[in-house]
Amino acid sequence: MKKIILLTAVLIAELGLKAQGPAITSWLQNTTTTARHYVSGNSTPITDNELVNVQLVQYDANYSYVSATGLPAYVTGPFLDGNPSLATAQNSIFKIPLNPVQNGGTPTVVGMGNIGVFINGTALFNYADGVSYSLTAGADQGGPGGGMGDGMWNRDAILAEKDGFDCSKGHPAMGNYHHHQNPSAFKLDLNVISTICNTYDADGLYAINNSQHSPLIGFAYDGFPIYGAYGYANTNGTGGIVRIKSSYSLRSISVRTHYADGSNVTDGPAVNSTYPLGHYQEDYEYIANANQGYLDEHNGRVCVTPEYPAGIYCYFATVDANWNSAYPYVVGPTFYGVTNVTTVNSVPGGTTVYTPTAINENLLENVQINVYPNPANNFIVMQFNSLVKENISVELFDITGKSIQKSIIYQGSTIAHIDTRSLYNGQYLLRFTANNETVVKKIIIAKD
Repeated sequence: MKKIILLTAVLIAELGLKAQGPAITSWLQNTTTTARHYVSGNSTPITDNELVNVQLVQYDANYSYVSATGLPAYVTGPFLDGNPSLATAQNSIFKIPLNPVQNGGTPTVVGMGNIGVFINGTALFNYADGVSYSLTAGADQGGPGGGMGDGMWNRDAILAEKDGFDCSKGHPAMGNYHHHQNPSAFKLDLNVISTICNTYDADGLYAINNSQHSPLIGFAYDGFPIYGAYGYANTNGTGGIVRIKSSYSLRSISVRTHYADGSNVTDGPAVNSTYPLGHYQEDYEYIANANQGYLDEHNGRVCVTPEYPAGIYCYFATVDANWNSAYPYVVGPTFYGVTNVTTVNSVPGGTTVYTPTAINENLLENVQINVYPNPANNFIVMQFNSLVKENISVELFDITGKSIQKSIIYQGSTIAHIDTRSLYNGQYLLRFTANNETVVKKIIIAKD
């Protein structure tokens, strides 16, 4: 009888986990770690009082309710384009449908502001920055610069605002920290297009790994999941791991008088060094591709993923061969599903609080830990090529077993550093600990 009762309890627990689903279980919950930010001219992070990531997840039969500050665990700032804002706590409650549905009518155009939320509670914005070309003024207008554009040739924020993004490719709008694109650090791209990480070091939500399926990193405002840059070659989960590609490409144009569908619109500027091809959203066109590794016009596909073995529609944070962000970046220009994600002021009664399990998931065993440079001189960098779902403690020991320094790779970040300038040459050991699981790596300090 006891065995039957135990088996029944296990089955109930397993069914409960399955019923909860990724829209409940995937959020990075934190109630202890606080945010950090850089200010221009100071490469030492300043510690803030607000918590990072998600603080509480509740759910009922139809929705999950995700309470989050909107601040990431990775260091934000500085924003070197004159943006006076700092990332500040938004304290939002997101209402996420557990059973999102396809929009059978006219697709909803992605708008300005939040169009999705990452699993650390930070916001996803679309490609735009509120600036468009004004034929009368003969220049881009709108946004912080003032004026009003024609709304026909709409500027791409990823290119136009690159100087204002921090190392993690994010920035705030009136305090609302957000990403327009794949939330990984500039310095981790194969072709590094920003030097911001050189002085103000930070990382991102995850590190791209071309040998494994990218993690689930968020949910769009229609409730469908968002994945990183890599997935299964075939939609049924077979064929190996490949970079998932956008089906949008730059048009072959030298003047801006018509849209890709032939519509005659108010003229934009000719293609030149001031307004290069790709400066505007309308410089791109969608060309359907039958290859399963290419995405549809919404930048998604129906496919199998590790979290959805039965398949679901998924968006992907697209990048090019150099891992630089590729239009339309995450979602868009229209949603696949019915947009019914909202923020609410309170959670209705009758919901259940989701408490993350403390089961050892062999976190350290199943991820790649890069430690470099080795031999080291002035510093050691430790990078996880995966999504870090909980804090990982790092401790440096000398060969006698004496503890020298400690650090933490925070949940929802990928990198930590140890300063070795005061250490003698020789062999040292790095110990990584999470969930009572330990991995040890050898490091050599060799100074000139």
